Amino acid sequence: MLMPADRDEDSRTRGYKLRRSIMDYGMGVIIVCLGFFFLFSSTLGVVFNVDDKLRYVFGGLCILYGLFRVYRGYKKNYFN
Repeated sequence: MLMPADRDEDSRTRGYKLRRSIMDYGMGVIIVCLGFFFLFSSTLGVVFNVDDKLRYVFGGLCILYGLFRVYRGYKKNYFN
């Protein structure tokens, strides 16, 4: 017995939203961790040949973007 087209489309949409939100959560956590790594790299003993201000700005931007990715995964608003 075949399923109606509406139900099939709905299950594909839900599957897409689930995969996309899992990807957003995962990438968001990775990017936030990368931001904290750049912020605290001097205390961890890692030395970069970059000015400290640039390293702090980049770390802060990574944290903000990672939090945005987590928020986007939470909202699951992909089709608007």
